[in-house]
Amino acid sequence: MKKVVLEQLRETFYEERLPNGLLIRVIPRPDFAKTYSFFATDFGSIDTKFTMDGKVYETPAGVAHYLEHKLFDMPDGNVMQQFSALGGSPNAFTGYSMTAYHVESTENWRENLELLLRYVSTPYFTEESVEKERGIIAQEIRMYEDSSGSRMYENLFAALYQHHPIRVPIAGTVESIQDITAQTLYDCHKAFYDPSNMMLCVAGPVNPELVVESARNILPKTPGGVGGRDYGPAEPLTAEKMARVEQNMEVSMPGFTVAFRCDTPKTGADILRQELVGDLAAELLVGESTAFYTKLYEDGLIDCDFSAGYEGVKTLGMLSIGGDSNEPERVVDAVLKEAERLGREGADEALFQRLKRSAFGRRIRELDSFENICYRMCQSTFEGAFYYDFPDLYRSITLDETVRMIRDTVVPQRAALSLIYPNAKG
Repeated sequence: MKKVVLEQLRETFYEERLPNGLLIRVIPRPDFAKTYSFFATDFGSIDTKFTMDGKVYETPAGVAHYLEHKLFDMPDGNVMQQFSALGGSPNAFTGYSMTAYHVESTENWRENLELLLRYVSTPYFTEESVEKERGIIAQEIRMYEDSSGSRMYENLFAALYQHHPIRVPIAGTVESIQDITAQTLYDCHKAFYDPSNMMLCVAGPVNPELVVESARNILPKTPGGVGGRDYGPAEPLTAEKMARVEQNMEVSMPGFTVAFRCDTPKTGADILRQELVGDLAAELLVGESTAFYTKLYEDGLIDCDFSAGYEGVKTLGMLSIGGDSNEPERVVDAVLKEAERLGREGADEALFQRLKRSAFGRRIRELDSFENICYRMCQSTFEGAFYYDFPDLYRSITLDETVRMIRDTVVPQRAALSLIYPNAKG
């Protein structure tokens, strides 16, 4: 295995790419009791249309999430009982662009790792088991529909974009999952669960060579094919006016999120850089250290749940700002005016440097979390970047480019506003 020493971060990890294409990274932490194994595929809810072996597949919304649920079934029963016998604590999640399976353990780390590799790489679906799961997932979808936070973002994405599959909730809809069959799940597993489209990250008191040996023994020896994705035509960056959607729900006070479409870089390093610049832009515009945030707070327009940040998903990027407010549209109007002022007048260099040091410190602290660093490693790799480049990227980010992002991005023509209002009282 290749040993990678990052002197500046005082980090060491081991890396190997197997003949089947799987990238393995191991972060030995001999002084820790816990081992965390994270096995991820570059496949998420937006990957509903793809080409495989010359055939075009258009799968129902929610299929990636459905597949995540069903992979826990093995020919010899549900894998949860086997993890329990080994003292492992497994879980999984589906995002817009990644599905990941992980297990945490303080004993039997290798047995837990091998069980993780085995069940994720062994699809076993029957029409009966798929049908049985349908009601469980439908119930989960209805739970999301009753969540104001979920509805806020689902409405937002549907307003912000015209046709990209991010417009549809990760779990799909109660209607869309009715069309998912065992064959649908097999097709998606074949297209995206190939080792060459996956990454394994293990952190804890482990022997890196044994991690690689387990992966070699359990996973296919050679790579297969990977589906070619189709997200439709490029989304326009601007519209004639700000898109707007509102909904009434059982909430105590209004909530809002406004998002602004960003230019999306094509290369991996630039994608990571834009994420860092975007988070700094959000901090410079409305972060807690700014006079603007203080004024909004003192005027009673926002509370401590107010937040802002950058999110990138494959071909998309956005700055989002939101929270609870009795006057959400007044807050949005103030944000737009503050962005215009910053674009015209610029910002204080000393404040920017403080914000950059703070953001850098948060990234450093994340390295102490096995969950965070494994997720970040896989996410960046799937985007074609190397996550540990972030220190050098931070150093190169300037105040001018951060202000330029605010000036060019935080405008009504790039925006969509999602509002949740309390139900009218009878």
